[in-house]
Amino acid sequence: MQSNHQTQKRWSFSTWCRGWSKPLLLPIAKLFAKLNISPNGVTLIGLLFYGLSGLLLALGLPMWSGIVLAVFGPLDAVDGLLAREYGHQSKFGAFLDSTIDRYAEFFLFIGLLFYLHSHGPKGIIGPLLVLTAMTGSLLVSYTRARAEALGFSCTVGILTRFERLLILAIGLIFNFIMPVLVILAFFTHITAIQRIWHVYKQAN
Repeated sequence: MQSNHQTQKRWSFSTWCRGWSKPLLLPIAKLFAKLNISPNGVTLIGLLFYGLSGLLLALGLPMWSGIVLAVFGPLDAVDGLLAREYGHQSKFGAFLDSTIDRYAEFFLFIGLLFYLHSHGPKGIIGPLLVLTAMTGSLLVSYTRARAEALGFSCTVGILTRFERLLILAIGLIFNFIMPVLVILAFFTHITAIQRIWHVYKQAN
């Protein structure tokens, strides 16, 4: 018998957004299906746009980087929607999607490092915030992957990937980069701790 922690459905902002955005993203998924582009293909296309966003940021164009991230970031949800709606789900596809997500965030954080080197405050604070935020983001993803591999549910947390990318896109567009980095650096680690505690309660 599964524990209450495993069977209980928890509300989250990202889950709510996926629900209301599905009617908007479904036509895009249908277009990719008509073009005979697989979910894995959509995943790789999305990675290209994340790379473009990171490049624009490194070139000192945060607003355009944020716009690209805001417009093409939803492709991250389209690949899964395409797989579910057209019966293309596979274990490799899920593995590839999770792996590519980490590369996508890596491109963004590298872009942030280059941008702060040229346009940010001098000193170690900027790079330290980027490193802390990137480490926290990876830990949020790792805790979920490791927990689910062991049979636990682990989707809780205040700052899932969706929230991180949304906050970053807004911060880039309106040039609130340092405040956003502080938020990411702090709350990604809070989220990782939330997930550790959530798995601990299930394990006990």
